[in-house]
Amino acid sequence: MQTRAIPSSSELLPLIGLGTYRGFDVAPGDTAYKQLPAVLDELFRKGGTLIDSSPMYGRAEETTGELLSIHEPRSPAFLATKVWTLGREEGIAQMEKSFSLLRTDRIDLMQIHNLLDWQTHLPTLRDWKEQGRIRYIGITHYTPSAYDEVEAVLQAEKIDFLQINYALDDRGVQKRILPLCRERGVAVICNRPFGGGGLLARLKGKPLPGWVSDVQVNSWPQLALKFLLSHPAVTCVIPGTSNPRYMADNAGAGFGPMLTDAQRQQLIALVG
Repeated sequence: MQTRAIPSSSELLPLIGLGTYRGFDVAPGDTAYKQLPAVLDELFRKGGTLIDSSPMYGRAEETTGELLSIHEPRSPAFLATKVWTLGREEGIAQMEKSFSLLRTDRIDLMQIHNLLDWQTHLPTLRDWKEQGRIRYIGITHYTPSAYDEVEAVLQAEKIDFLQINYALDDRGVQKRILPLCRERGVAVICNRPFGGGGLLARLKGKPLPGWVSDVQVNSWPQLALKFLLSHPAVTCVIPGTSNPRYMADNAGAGFGPMLTDAQRQQLIALVG
């Protein structure tokens, strides 16, 4: 799988990761839980490493920690999670719980979820980064009404990562936020890269463009992901799934040539 450099460190990060929203909010004994070890196997086998979670994702952090603790060989996971609460002490308590649930003494990326009380949490994250407890600091958001605040934080603060919605049919960040991330040296993680699921439903049954073999793509999900990865500001995409077959297919977008500007424009015209 291809990699891209994290601007603040030049560390290489594989292009395809895994989101755990909904899919990992399951308990041992559930039928869906039994598929998840194979999902991680496919992620790692194809060369992916980033696994993203959050305290707001129900049991997802705990499930991730359980599965990684028994994964053989030792998992290469790049662990990302979030703080999502008000108040300094509440934030510290929540993040400490994340360490415990994920069964780790170091988290690669801690993000302030939806910028909730970010001014309060940012000093803690900087302190923990200096201590080596976390390696990178990030912020996230998902709604266009917050883009002005996202831009303001990126302009004013030194942030390693931004996680933001970006999809073939949800391109609002292209105008100002993605160029700003390139300018400020901020890595970009694409959340909801299938537009919440509606995009793939609309594309299902349509013929793939004739040029897909040139970019080593053989499915609409791969093409939708490669559209995002073809933007120079994007570092990684994190499609969520609890299906090993879908994980393998998604990971295929991390291989082969990226799309040309003309190919990207053709896809935009297709979805409107």
